[in-house]
Amino acid sequence: MPAPDLTPPQSSLPEAAAFGAYTLADAAARARDIQAARGAPPGVPPQTAAPVPPHTAAPVPAPPGIAVPAGPPPPSIAPAATAPPSPAPPAVPSAETPDAETPDAEAAPPSSDLDRLLRGPSGIGTSGLRLTLREEPPVPAEPPAVEGTPIPGLYFHPVAEPDPVRVEEVSRRIKSWALDEVSLYPDDWEEEFDGFSVGRYMVGCHPDAPSVDHLMLATRLMVAENAVDDCYCEDHGGSPIGLGERLLLAHTALDPLYTTGEYQSQWAESLHSDAPRRAYRSAMEYFVRAASASQADRYRHDMARLHLGYLAEAAWAQQDHVPEVWEYLAMRQFNNFRPCPTITDTVGGYELPADLHAQAAMQKVIALAGNATTIVNDLYSYTKELDSPGRHLNLPVVIAEREDLSDREAYLKSVEVHNDLMRDFESAAASLAADCPLPHVQRFLRGVAAWVDGNHHWHQTNTYRYSLPDFW
Repeated sequence: MPAPDLTPPQSSLPEAAAFGAYTLADAAARARDIQAARGAPPGVPPQTAAPVPPHTAAPVPAPPGIAVPAGPPPPSIAPAATAPPSPAPPAVPSAETPDAETPDAEAAPPSSDLDRLLRGPSGIGTSGLRLTLREEPPVPAEPPAVEGTPIPGLYFHPVAEPDPVRVEEVSRRIKSWALDEVSLYPDDWEEEFDGFSVGRYMVGCHPDAPSVDHLMLATRLMVAENAVDDCYCEDHGGSPIGLGERLLLAHTALDPLYTTGEYQSQWAESLHSDAPRRAYRSAMEYFVRAASASQADRYRHDMARLHLGYLAEAAWAQQDHVPEVWEYLAMRQFNNFRPCPTITDTVGGYELPADLHAQAAMQKVIALAGNATTIVNDLYSYTKELDSPGRHLNLPVVIAEREDLSDREAYLKSVEVHNDLMRDFESAAASLAADCPLPHVQRFLRGVAAWVDGNHHWHQTNTYRYSLPDFW
């Protein structure tokens, strides 16, 4: 049975822009520091882990986002002609506010201009414009113990442990999808799939998601992206040889082929030919039913960027070449997490309009967020990659080779590169938040910041996958 259509979207942008600019401009003008972009942290204060000289970092808090209505569903990708299609994805409901399962942020003292900005306007009919939910300050509680050790000297923002109820449900649903709908992995990969803990990952990165259905949009795409990376590029039979062909054909599961009838059916059948393409096709079908046309196209564009980065790294592997540090960082701006935070509005149940998303200042914020989170991955996966066959390029390896530093010196310098990127991200986000105090922009920036912090939390606490080098 086909999936029911979503309710036609009710755009709030013109009304929100007029009202938001009037009520928030004075507060935003006085909030041109880092806190304006990030606000109150989700339950715990920011910190720098056990500083390593010469680096020190000033803490900056990170706020959650909030949800507003979703956009219209564009057409889905055509199913295969000969292979049995997976069940039609259900429509994801839009929501005005996060449901009761979403972890609440700890309330901050209500005295500063920043708090006025985050509280938003008051009065009848203004709840949808607030940047945080209005409620009584919670009674302080002992924070739960956190698994894993943060990298000493790394600048990051601790976050509350993801809601266990949501984590359990997302984990159950994603495993069912992987096994029953797309036949993603054989039995002997099950432990690795479970150890990835993608449910904890996505719940922690999207604290503003109004429902588990919304969280599943991001979770399926994350799993599909990792299937492509593992099966085409790295751990499970990946190779740089022929990678361009494999990525291009897989990309058509996201950005469908339009051709003559004779060849259209052959292409549709090919989408079921391997696990990565099955996962891409199914995850994208769910996503386009919940996203607007511009949100879906935005995601396709960022995935093309990702695949381009894969190809650059593959070319260096074929040539056994270690790039210059700046060349590696350029590659990592494409081969990075950018597609994940860029869908924060879809997962949050609202839309940042295309013209605002395309602004150079917004693109800079998103790029810096992706760059910082990707260096986090380089640092936490350092020992994992050293233990893998062959040479894996990451920032510490490239710095050690190109700048003639010891492994320890190169790793500690990479920590400083990450910290500089984090400060640049926060500075750019603060400037944009102050210059454009529209509710949709503020919500999107908070969603990106929450993704950055949730990404670090998952890396730090995923002790199944990651351990730190003995450099301290």
